[in-house]
Amino acid sequence: MFADNVLLVTIVAAFLIAVLIGPLFIPVLRRLKFGQAIREEGPQSHQKKAGTPTMGGTIILMALIFTVLKFANINAEILFLMLVTLGYGLIGFLDDYIKIIRKRNLGLTAKQKFTGQLLLAVGAYYLLVQMGHDTTLHLPGTPWKLELGLLYFPFLLFLLVGTTNAVNITDGLDGLLAGTGAIAFGAYAIIAWISQDYDTAIFSAAVVGAVLGFLVFNAHPARVFMGDTGSLALGGALAGIAIMTKTELLLAVIGGVFVVETLSVILQVVSFKTRGKRIFRMSPLHHHFELTGWSEWRVVVTFWLVGIIFAGLGVYLEVVAMR
Repeated sequence: MFADNVLLVTIVAAFLIAVLIGPLFIPVLRRLKFGQAIREEGPQSHQKKAGTPTMGGTIILMALIFTVLKFANINAEILFLMLVTLGYGLIGFLDDYIKIIRKRNLGLTAKQKFTGQLLLAVGAYYLLVQMGHDTTLHLPGTPWKLELGLLYFPFLLFLLVGTTNAVNITDGLDGLLAGTGAIAFGAYAIIAWISQDYDTAIFSAAVVGAVLGFLVFNAHPARVFMGDTGSLALGGALAGIAIMTKTELLLAVIGGVFVVETLSVILQVVSFKTRGKRIFRMSPLHHHFELTGWSEWRVVVTFWLVGIIFAGLGVYLEVVAMR
């Protein structure tokens, strides 16, 4: 009976740990004055959020670690997932810490952050080589495969760095990333379980529970922000799970919200630099809807619903490909 319900048990366990840690950890962040600095160029309505405790992603990571150690077998796959999750989380932690100490919205420079992300991706590739990881790509919804060989290396770098930054960009409203993240990881828990990749499924379920537990404190009005500690860690975990389940291309579907958010930033920059005009009132896209008059909660719930559609489509495509 336990084996049949292990994913549900994992989710509940991670959720409860996060909910129990939150009330203990958030006051510590307040006492240490680990408050969020709000960028001046963002929506003016966000300025009132200045000083809200950040680095709350630590709550997610603690709940995740405890739950995975309890329910998953500690094998090469889990070690790889821990490496990319905690590794990118550490980069985010350094970024958050510098922001707090210097009391500004800029932590690590773009070059420093990118270098760290790139080096970690290289380390992840080395570990995959030692594991004898398959270097083929599966076309979503089809039985077709493409062998990349040595080209898998640059592809992996793009996947890890791109995903972590895309997820990070999405973390701009109370509960936005926590909700869309839980949905995406939930889809991957189902896919991994169907594929009989049980440890990856348990890891995914642990992330779902940890993020939902964090959402209790992060829903509007947020009592704590996850910071880059959480957003980069979740991005690393999401990319890592896609790699383990050999659904690297399907990630663009399941994480469709993150892709759209990133494209909105790219299109905005390109349009402004080439035509001197902005496509959106502000990017990422969630800020555009805010400035059109939508309430923050309406934007977040809408993005959650879109995330459910993308996740459902991703699961459907993977199930079709298995037939």
